[in-house]
Amino acid sequence: MPAALFSPQSEINEALLTSTLLGDGLPSEAEHHLWQASLSYHLDDIAESHLRKAEALAPAHAAVLIGLFRFYFYKARLTEALQLAKRCISKAAEANSLPSDWRLVRADHAQFSHYEKILPRFFLFSLKGYAYLQVCLGQTEEGRLAVQKLLELDPTDKIGAKVLLRVLERMGEDE
Repeated sequence: MPAALFSPQSEINEALLTSTLLGDGLPSEAEHHLWQASLSYHLDDIAESHLRKAEALAPAHAAVLIGLFRFYFYKARLTEALQLAKRCISKAAEANSLPSDWRLVRADHAQFSHYEKILPRFFLFSLKGYAYLQVCLGQTEEGRLAVQKLLELDPTDKIGAKVLLRVLERMGEDE
């Protein structure tokens, strides 16, 4: 699976920046724990403890969910990352006033084609993470469905779903 589908752990810092753009307002203590998690990333137990403290303070905040997702993803704790991807999809669906089932989302439900629109982009990136993890965990048909939905919502592929589609196609050739 190409590592280039996601960028390095430093994106936790981007989650902090994004937090203000995603609304709600992140409590300062939760923000502190996210920063501490970022600084102690190499110390798994300490970083995870800070992330869990941030979660206790702001359990549904996008920055916390993104931080947790990325931590588990980059630590190769894929089952836990998948659970966070599902939570991110739910949060993004709610923030965009989309159907709760991603399969029912249509391109005209949000401005998915405008990459600068952070809320639709949050939904797309969450669904991309979900698709990627499904493939990694052997659920290739579920992953394929999610990739197809991404391409339906983002036909110009600003999010890079075609890379994952090509991986799926090559996997099919190997069989």
